[in-house]
Amino acid sequence: MGKINQGILGGVSGQVGNVIGGTWKGIDYLRIKPSSVANPKTPDQVDQRTKFVTVLRFLQPITEFLRTGFKKYASGMTQFNSAMSYNLNNAITGTYPNYSVDYPNALVSRGNLAGGVNGAAASTNPAEVDLSWDDNSGSGGAQATDKALIVILNPTKGEAVYTTAGAARSATAETLTVPSNFTGDDVEVFLGFISEDGTKVSNSSYLGSVTVA
Repeated sequence: MGKINQGILGGVSGQVGNVIGGTWKGIDYLRIKPSSVANPKTPDQVDQRTKFVTVLRFLQPITEFLRTGFKKYASGMTQFNSAMSYNLNNAITGTYPNYSVDYPNALVSRGNLAGGVNGAAASTNPAEVDLSWDDNSGSGGAQATDKALIVILNPTKGEAVYTTAGAARSATAETLTVPSNFTGDDVEVFLGFISEDGTKVSNSSYLGSVTVA
């Protein structure tokens, strides 16, 4: 049962008839409850849902990170939904039902700032992942003070370690500690950058799959 707040002109909370109301970012909204679909399991629908679930599993562990990584592409939608849309359209490989994320084409951050150059990742010490890159300050708006955006995703466990304020671009290296139970697992590593004032973000680069020492 829904409620009409502050009289008939106020916001609707819940469902009133076939109208559903709620609040998003402090804005009241209304939408019509969709009609039931006669055949919700057509081949096209099942195919699309399988792709959707594939990308959802990829992005869910880094939901908070995406608030920064996709902050410039969240007009009219959440950062998570923007990331979902991009990766659904650009980072799916395989055929139904065996879809997977095409990591080299996936993005965990998106923007016009210059990204990393010659990025690499490795794990030589227990529960640590080392990243390195070249200092390309002065290229494409890149600044020495830009901070690294790093994601280390463990698809097997559905978990991730990340930072939105890593080492400066000029530092050319960063080491992140991962949970000890990541040992022996393959993790997927991404590197991007954000300006010191947080107004500019780069596209992420995929640094490859690393087996945690």
